[in-house]
Amino acid sequence: MKRSLGAQTLLYPTPVLVIGTYSQDGKPNAMTVAWGGICSSDPPSVAISVRPARLTYENIRARKAFTVNIPSVTYANEADFFGVAPGRNKDKFAATGLIPVKSELVDAPYIQEFPLILECSLLHTFDLGAHTQFVGEILDVKAEDKVLNHQGHPDVALVNPFVYCPDNNMNYHSIGKIIGRSFSMGQSIK
Repeated sequence: MKRSLGAQTLLYPTPVLVIGTYSQDGKPNAMTVAWGGICSSDPPSVAISVRPARLTYENIRARKAFTVNIPSVTYANEADFFGVAPGRNKDKFAATGLIPVKSELVDAPYIQEFPLILECSLLHTFDLGAHTQFVGEILDVKAEDKVLNHQGHPDVALVNPFVYCPDNNMNYHSIGKIIGRSFSMGQSIK
């Protein structure tokens, strides 16, 4: 028997995504979001949700671009800091020692130390209530050589990302072991 928990923002797991933007005066900023994910294959697109009170919201609206930076477990402290420190009165890059890199494709910075980056041009904006959803067309994905497998694709074990669990404990979790191959495991059911 299942118990009703009411309407909540519970979806397991949620990604830890660090969004890179430039302010109107050109200052790089980063903010961690958990409300996000791939939303289209053609064009390749990602959706993130940001509250209008956030500097990142203003930056995306003004610059029409953002980057999605996937941190490894190594940078969990910095990723958490990017989500809790206010960008209006704190230079988050100076505080963490991480390096913003100007994208050659979009008007937004990415984080040099993070292993996987999506460079996005703003495609759509949807006001949803407490959050605004920004859909960005992915113009390029950049990956460190050390996180690519022998076929040249990112390997989740080498990227070593982590996820957020929006329950009462609000913990981060690392990615676990492989349980099987997608689009294959279900073939055993007849």
